[in-house]
Amino acid sequence: MATGLNRAGYTQIAKDLNAGAGGDNIYLWYHRGSGEYDTPIVDINRLSCHLNLNTGGSWIHFWVKRAEQTYICDITATDSYRSDNDLFQTRYIRVDENTNRGAGGSEDFIWYRQTTDPKRALTDLQVSTSEAEMFAFQQQGYTCVSVNLSGEGSGQLVYVWYKKGGPSNPIKAIAVLVNSALIPAYIKAGLTVIDKDIDAGCDCFSDYLCVYQ
Repeated sequence: MATGLNRAGYTQIAKDLNAGAGGDNIYLWYHRGSGEYDTPIVDINRLSCHLNLNTGGSWIHFWVKRAEQTYICDITATDSYRSDNDLFQTRYIRVDENTNRGAGGSEDFIWYRQTTDPKRALTDLQVSTSEAEMFAFQQQGYTCVSVNLSGEGSGQLVYVWYKKGGPSNPIKAIAVLVNSALIPAYIKAGLTVIDKDIDAGCDCFSDYLCVYQ
C-alpha cells in the first residue's frame, strides 16, 4: 500500500500511531490536490481505518470533515495489490478492511470515489451471495463489481451490486462493519446494514457492508 501511495503523490507523516503496541505499523498519509475528486478537509471525521490494528484493546479511528458534502460516485474492489497505484492516482479511497480475512488466499478490499454532485452519486448498494441473487440483481438493473469479496478459492460467491440514478437518495458514505455487536448502534445512527456476511469464506469472522444515505 505504501508504494501505491508514494507513486500517487501522497506524503507520509513519519510517526507510527501504533508504536509500542506490538501490532501493525500505522501511518497517516495526506495529499494536496484540486482535481475533480479532491474535496478539501476542514475538520475531523471518521475514516475507515482502525488505528489500533491487531493489538487488542479499544478501537480507534481518525475523523475528517470536508468543505462540502460528498457522495459516493464510483465503487470497485481488488483481490491483489497490482492496481493500488492506479486507484490511488485516480482518487479512489480504500476501505481498509480485508473482506477475506481469516480465510487464506487473496486479500480483498472495497474502494470508492467521492463527488460533491449528488446527481452523480450511487443510489443503492446490494450484496449477492448466490447465483440466484446475482441473476435477480441483473434483472433489476444493478451493475456488478466483478471481484468476489470472499476470495476465488472460498467456494462462496459474494459480490457488491450498485445502481445510479432513479429515486433521489444519494449514498453519502459506506463502511465495512467487522464487529457485529455494533449492528444495533449503526442502525440507530441511521445506517443501513446489509444483512449478508461478505466474509462468508471464513467461519471465524463476519463482515457487513453498511450504507449511509
